[in-house]
Amino acid sequence: MSTQHHHEPGDDRPRAYGAGRALVAVYGILALAATARSAYQLLTKAAEAPLAYGLSAFAALVYVVATVALAHNGVRMRRVAWVAVAVELVGVLAVGTWSFVHPQDFPEATVWSHFGQGYGYVPLVLPFLGLAWLRRSDPARIARQ
Repeated sequence: MSTQHHHEPGDDRPRAYGAGRALVAVYGILALAATARSAYQLLTKAAEAPLAYGLSAFAALVYVVATVALAHNGVRMRRVAWVAVAVELVGVLAVGTWSFVHPQDFPEATVWSHFGQGYGYVPLVLPFLGLAWLRRSDPARIARQ
């Protein structure tokens, strides 16, 4: 009996372990925190800062997609992870910069405002770690070595 998990047809690579599993855990925690916070904000006070709360909801969606994609080691899901983490990086850099240049647009903090300051700058560091892990764990790159 095989101990490997099948994620996609023809893909017999196991799920992420070690650093990959820790990365997925951090993504999962951030996804839960961002989703809960943005849902609360949108349900209770959306009119106060619709842009900020809308961006928080978008960030939460990106974290959920990245978490699911990183947790699976299939070919298609790795592509989804690359896109999600790249969107995350662009988002945190763009919103982080925007929130400093035009603070009036962010009367309330978002996950990505001030480069994730409210989350201990984890949103700024995480996409770099995610991209590094995706590159390091790339099956084609590993096969070439």
